[in-house]
This record gives sequence, structure tokens and C-alpha cells, in this order.
Amino acid sequence: MPNEECAPIMVVGAQPREIRQAGAICLSHGAAGIEVLLVASRRNGRWGLPKGHINAGESTSRAAEREAFEEAGVIGDLTYDEFGEFTYTKDSSPHLYQVTAHLLTVNFTADEYPENGARAKRWFPLDVAVREVAQPGVRRLLEELVKLEAYCGLLSRDRKTMPRPARYAPSAIAAI
Repeated sequence: MPNEECAPIMVVGAQPREIRQAGAICLSHGAAGIEVLLVASRRNGRWGLPKGHINAGESTSRAAEREAFEEAGVIGDLTYDEFGEFTYTKDSSPHLYQVTAHLLTVNFTADEYPENGARAKRWFPLDVAVREVAQPGVRRLLEELVKLEAYCGLLSRDRKTMPRPARYAPSAIAAI
């Protein structure tokens, strides 16, 4: 029998439930300004954020930091206040995934990390990342970052850390 790729199986009659996850918006300063690190989904290759489950007793900030390392091999300064949230669904699951996103200023990229080679990763200028991400909720958060950058200069060449988002809450500058 030929080796065929198996499609995900959805259990008929499975009860949908909300699953909490954490994700990291990984940022760096490139030649063109702020860049965002996106990772490709292993299921469909679409661009998104490093994100995943929250272990028992783990904070969303710690889970976001762990997922950024596991999926993209990046380490940096993470904000402990959440930047925002988004929801998404998977074609193969009846569940609704609720993701708390944190900003992470990347200081180091490891050569070896758990999912090295399992998924593509790529740096995008912030404005391009807005167009490239597949999930509308992630796009909305990146659009807020574009506004914040225009309003207060999130990451200058002289400053390699992000301000805490509580100081520049997206809702506070919605009128910009």
C-alpha cells in the first residue's frame, strides 16, 4: 500500500470547547524599521505567530516565551502585560482557540530549538506582516502595532526594548 498523507480526522459529535493558548509577537529592528517574525503552520503553511498551549500553572507570558523558543528559536524581552487577544478555529477541530498575545523583543536566535526544521519562519517588515498573516485576529493586532509605531515609535535604533503595552494601550489611541 502506498504511503499516503493522512487527513486530520474530526470526531463526529465532538463538543466544541474553548481552548486557551498564548502567543508571541516577535519583534526586531531591521533596516526598514520594525520587523515581525512569522512562523508557518505545520498544517497548511499559512503565516502566523508562534503560539500554543498553556501548561498547568503557567502564565500566558511564560507560555508565549516558551512557544517563541520552541517554534522559532528566539529569546528576548517579553512584556508581561498582554498586548491583545484573538480567536481562531482549525479545519480539523470543532474547538475555538482563544490566544493571549504578548510582545517579545528578540535579542537572540538559537541554532538548535525543538521545532527546528518542522516549520518555516521568516522576518517581515511590520506593514508586510499585516498583509501576510492568515488569521484576521492576528492581522488586527499587527494593525494596532502599526498605529503604535506611528504614534510613539515602539522600537528605535537606540532603544532595543519595547515599552510595556499598558502605557500605550491600543484602545487609548483608537482615535488616531
